[in-house]
Amino acid sequence: MALNLQTKTQHFTNPLYLESGRILEPYDITYETYGKRNEDDSNIIVVCHALTGSHHAAGTYENESKPGWWDGLIGSAKAIDTDKYFVICANVIGSCFGSTGPMSPHPPYQEPYRFKFPVVTIKDMVKAQRILFDRLGIHHVKAIIGGSMGGMQALHFAIHYPKFADNIIALATTYATQPWAIAFNKIAQEAILKDPDFQDGYYDPEIIKENGLSGMAVGRMAGHISFLSHDSMQSKFGREYKRTDGLYELFGKFQVESYLEYNGYNFTKWFDPLSYLYITKAINIYDLSRGFDTLEEALRKIEANLLLISFKADMLFRNEEMKHISDILKQTDTTSFKYIDIESNYGHDAFLVELEKFDFYIKEVLNGN
Repeated sequence: MALNLQTKTQHFTNPLYLESGRILEPYDITYETYGKRNEDDSNIIVVCHALTGSHHAAGTYENESKPGWWDGLIGSAKAIDTDKYFVICANVIGSCFGSTGPMSPHPPYQEPYRFKFPVVTIKDMVKAQRILFDRLGIHHVKAIIGGSMGGMQALHFAIHYPKFADNIIALATTYATQPWAIAFNKIAQEAILKDPDFQDGYYDPEIIKENGLSGMAVGRMAGHISFLSHDSMQSKFGREYKRTDGLYELFGKFQVESYLEYNGYNFTKWFDPLSYLYITKAINIYDLSRGFDTLEEALRKIEANLLLISFKADMLFRNEEMKHISDILKQTDTTSFKYIDIESNYGHDAFLVELEKFDFYIKEVLNGN
């Protein structure tokens, strides 16, 4: 059966009341669906994307060779089987792939918001998705699945909309962003802000798309280091040197340097710098216990069956952060949950790369085992 990939955008004119007390109106949400919705809506699965992801989670667009970011997991006969399930993935507000963000027109003017865009939180992103689902007549889903920032969204759904999903699957995430992750985001923020081509936020996006933004590239290189691990860099690059460069040339490069450079500079041509600042801010201030007296009180709200998956060598959101959620849930004894720590040397990005190490756990949950 075909993936049945469809990309759509919904426009909302009602105000979205944000956690900060500010309002966003009007706003758009772009989303993608796969598979076919059944008559009783019992086969709906929500997928939440991470920082630089988008609604394009699976399949390939006609004019592109690169498939969606979780294509190995979503599709016919895959763990999230589109022959059985109707899958929906929405682009978060604040992003730069169709949903309203800092470079969207600021009504009543046609000029972009830029720094006038309000700070949005993970909770706001989830609230906007919930409003989208209401409009689409989706009032209950089989599962919500996400990794990294997607896992943050999944856990927020579990706490703030406890009856909305039967199952919540959160991978490579945390209960609150810790100083290590905030520090990496700080490097990216400073590098972007201090780049003269950023023009204090008044850059021309077309020029950035063509030339990139070197400050953002440097920040992204730092971020990349946090997504990998000592072992994965060792096995991927070792001390291999670029064959065309001399060892004693000052700017001769190791393979790992070339990799960081390529990924860093390439990234800046397709991801908007202001969106990067706003979304990393949302990640930095993410804390499941905000609005509650304790994390335990927040986690007690969960009614869905919960699957928590961490990865041993994850340096960004360490496995002990997921274990902390598990330890609290054990004490509360109110939620049906399972915590699995995956043997992996890959690092944080294992949730995008080493699918064969955990896809069967997702299958188990979806099959009701």
